[in-house]
Amino acid sequence: MTLLKGLGTGLCLTVLCVLAAPKANAGDWNRKTVITFSGPVEVPGSGAQILPAGTYVFKVTDSLSDRHIVQIFNQDETHVFTTILAIPRTRVKITSETVITFRERPAGEPEALRTWYYPNRATGDEFVYERPKAIQLAKETNETVLSTPVVLAAAPIEVLTAAPIEAVTPSGETVAAAPVVEAPVAADAAPAPAPVLVASLPKTASNLGFIGLSGMMLLGAGFLVSGLLKKFA
Repeated sequence: MTLLKGLGTGLCLTVLCVLAAPKANAGDWNRKTVITFSGPVEVPGSGAQILPAGTYVFKVTDSLSDRHIVQIFNQDETHVFTTILAIPRTRVKITSETVITFRERPAGEPEALRTWYYPNRATGDEFVYERPKAIQLAKETNETVLSTPVVLAAAPIEVLTAAPIEAVTPSGETVAAAPVVEAPVAADAAPAPAPVLVASLPKTASNLGFIGLSGMMLLGAGFLVSGLLKKFA
């Protein structure tokens, strides 16, 4: 199991992830991922769709050039909790682990699902909320949130593949979705490696010591060569 990073100041939610073993010749086209939340999480759906702490399965059901359809199942995959509309989102650095981020909410409110990145992929998914919920989240988080006028929980997949997608600003203004997701997300990148320390002389040091040492080494080498020449003369 892999401990995931929940991004956002003060975020205490723990997420555990296990990649399900792929079926023969299935590859990772559906990105099946088993995820365990330690606390409640709000996900896109009709109204307030809250998943209690527990284990869930994420899958990409349909993949188009401009959007993905993601479904969240129970652990046994016998029940679909919600079908989510998502837009491809690029991150700066690729990680070898699944990364899920949340929109930080006020105290007492469950964290809201924001993005999901599958291991070793530069492009992940930023989730789209129904417009009323998107307006609320934008105001609470002071961030622009992707939205759609479609009722997600009731919409069949074929409707979601053509559903209009926009974005809502913290002021409630509707803007185009494209600029929101085109910029790479630096915050989702893996931590930078520790810097490599290179030993160097202090800035106040002079080169006199180095010059003197070099002279002594050259002088010693001269005596050695002279001695060898006399020996074999």
